[in-house]
Amino acid sequence: MIVVVCLVALAHWPALSARTLTFDDNQYLTENALVQHPSFSSLGRFLGEVLEPSTVRGYYQPLTMISLMLDHALGGRVDDLRPFHRTSLVLHVANTALVVVFLYLLFGHPWAAAMTGLLYGVHPMTVEPIPWVGERKTLLTTFFALWCLVLYVRYARTERWGCYAGAMIAYVLALMSKPTSTPLPVLLLLLDTWPGRRLGRRAIVEKIPFFVIGGISAIITYISQARTAAVATPSEYASSVVPLTLCHNIVFYPYKMLRPVNLSSHYPYPEPFDLSQPMVLAGVIGTCVLILALLLSWRRTRALLVGWLFFFVAIFPTMGVIGFTHTIASDKYAYLPSIGLLLPLAWVMKGIWGDAAGRSRAAARRYGLAAAVLVVAVLEIVATRSQLVHWRDTEGHFRYMLTLAPEVRVLHSGLADALRTDAIALMRASKGPTPQSQALVAEAIEHYRKALVPKQDSPFGRNDLLTCSVRNNLGNLLAQQRKLDEAIANWRYVLRMNPRHYNAHNNIGIALAWQGKSDEAIRHYREALSIRSDLPETHANLGIELARRGELDLAIQHFTEALRLKPGFELAMRNLKAALARQGRSEQDIRAYLRSLGP
Repeated sequence: MIVVVCLVALAHWPALSARTLTFDDNQYLTENALVQHPSFSSLGRFLGEVLEPSTVRGYYQPLTMISLMLDHALGGRVDDLRPFHRTSLVLHVANTALVVVFLYLLFGHPWAAAMTGLLYGVHPMTVEPIPWVGERKTLLTTFFALWCLVLYVRYARTERWGCYAGAMIAYVLALMSKPTSTPLPVLLLLLDTWPGRRLGRRAIVEKIPFFVIGGISAIITYISQARTAAVATPSEYASSVVPLTLCHNIVFYPYKMLRPVNLSSHYPYPEPFDLSQPMVLAGVIGTCVLILALLLSWRRTRALLVGWLFFFVAIFPTMGVIGFTHTIASDKYAYLPSIGLLLPLAWVMKGIWGDAAGRSRAAARRYGLAAAVLVVAVLEIVATRSQLVHWRDTEGHFRYMLTLAPEVRVLHSGLADALRTDAIALMRASKGPTPQSQALVAEAIEHYRKALVPKQDSPFGRNDLLTCSVRNNLGNLLAQQRKLDEAIANWRYVLRMNPRHYNAHNNIGIALAWQGKSDEAIRHYREALSIRSDLPETHANLGIELARRGELDLAIQHFTEALRLKPGFELAMRNLKAALARQGRSEQDIRAYLRSLGP
């Protein structure tokens, strides 16, 4: 076990230095005020916002958000992601250790369990959740799901009700981390079929509480996802989409596991998405062959069919039956389900290793098996470290993905976001525009415009959330170039698509204030705060406009709130001092007022 853990940590060690912020990391870190200001109030919000999470779009995942908040409390920052990656690496190493324990409990063979766990832990398809901050949820739900499996196997062997209760608690915690762990009760039934061989009425009755918990979680997940993000049901798209997606992914994931090359954080739907597309046709043919082979294998052993069903059931929530993403597949989706494919692998290794001791033929088999596993593990480690190179920084990450999928809108948007961030950092360091920063801005605008090219993002239609984000960010860059009319036109487009887009309200307010349209700017600032009240920049911006109109008491209230939300916020602090001075307060009174706000 110690050797396995050390090799897994060694393989993924470069993840600690990753500086990539990708896709939804803004919700999980860079724009999440609750994560960035750890407190019991934030804790309560994460736990209490069940049906409509306010700081992260999608489903209920309080344990994930709390774990990120704790990492921030321990020093994690946007410009220092190491504390976040450190926790994620520890979780992955722990998950690998739990896989070894789980396989040992199932088959009673330490060498087979250790070798199989090693191949899992160092595999390049396990890279994605570690340097991706927002994918803490995948590591956390797998951690609790594995505890559920381990405790249930112990219960099945010993009938200790403490283990049964522990498995149920672990299941609840897994659901509170990420609801893709919902199918766990079905996985427990599969383990009762093989290798447990205890499937019967009692085993089914034992799962009823698990199914009840999973059903409640599924309802919560659907409601929260529909309210805060987007959900597409099968009735909303062509009838061929679901079967073709299932067939594609049934072949796609095992193929990537066996040949982990060209791995990406974004696999777009093949175009056209029908049988004329070779990848889709290969998926249909491969699925038919696979199902036939598994059914034929049932006569000799249950291992292959149960292992594959474990994988299929575990990955089913992400297979596109309910549309919530514009990708057809993702490496992170296979992180927990791939454990199902380890079951027959560990069983085969146990058979090859054998039980006979001291016989030359048995020793040869063992040495041969160990050598083969070691060679594969070394190749996996090399591939894993090569994959981690693409996570060094955000710009390089998106440029790499664009080499694999050059027409994908969201990748152009992500690269443009990275270029915009680099340009802003460069301008701040240089205290003004430079030729280099201007070149970055120009390239960012080019990629934003590519991201706005009309295109069907997936069989579910266009990604309106992406369009809003792109137009909002494009407006920001145009405003920096003082192209205010064009910037405002983009923000008004966003507000027509989504009247509750608080960033667009704030941004259009800033541009209108620059144009001297104070009343309209104030209206947009107030609209933004009515949608979301914890926006320190918007409070400060509104305070500035109110102060210009002489409404000093209201302005001071908003500057004070901005400082409460973001202690040390220089823009709010400077304008608060000016507003207090305009009220005729002495220097001593102003200092006393500022001290009352706390550190």
